[in-house]
Amino acid sequence: MSALALKNRATPSNHSAAVATQREFAEVIELRQYTLHPGRREELIALFEAEFVETQEQAGMSVLGQFRDLDNPDRFVWLRGFANMECRRQSLAQFYQGPAWRQHRDAANATMIDSDNVLLLRPSGDAEPSGIALPLRQPGEPDDSRIVIALHYFDAPISADWLSHFEEIQRPWLEDLHAEVVATFTTEYADNDYPALPVRAGEHVFACVLRFASEAEHERCDRQLQASWRIGSQPRRHELLRLAPTSRSRLGR
Repeated sequence: MSALALKNRATPSNHSAAVATQREFAEVIELRQYTLHPGRREELIALFEAEFVETQEQAGMSVLGQFRDLDNPDRFVWLRGFANMECRRQSLAQFYQGPAWRQHRDAANATMIDSDNVLLLRPSGDAEPSGIALPLRQPGEPDDSRIVIALHYFDAPISADWLSHFEEIQRPWLEDLHAEVVATFTTEYADNDYPALPVRAGEHVFACVLRFASEAEHERCDRQLQASWRIGSQPRRHELLRLAPTSRSRLGR
């Protein structure tokens, strides 16, 4: 199984200092949103970060980030990446048939009402600009950054015109707000060849992952950001996920 390609570099941010990052390339991304039983989110986060981070990495996948949903106290959101669809199938089989999941799955599943809200995505452009820039920070280091994932739903596959619109109009506007565009994705249309884990079918999605350096930076422009996604008639629906990274999330500050 081929590994995800990694490159270390100092990537300029939209703020005064450069941020050392690890740029990670994955052809396939899962955006997973779990609805949990009331009051069980902290329990799942503790279990996930103790038992499911390294064990998934050892199976060949990349745990990119895990988050508390700021608008729903009973939602847990996370991202993981795979080198390609074949690696995804192999990695999922290795992990979900492996000892860590067998030992802890009952405890994890007991926290969840629904775990099937999953979008299968791929980078929207060439590999180099579409890599995810993950900050190099120590696990547990204090982090008040905010992640926003803006989801645009269309009636057909994302057009080149929309991608050009984003690059020419939306990206500069977001950067003016001090929102770092971490990555952009579109729907991955390959068949889900690991049916034990369902994904949402029939969706045409453009996803933009944004990072704000602090809670204050996010709050400063949150109203503008929310209003902007309601402008324009081409996407039929918008969804804005406002997220706080957990202590071990790689995608944060």
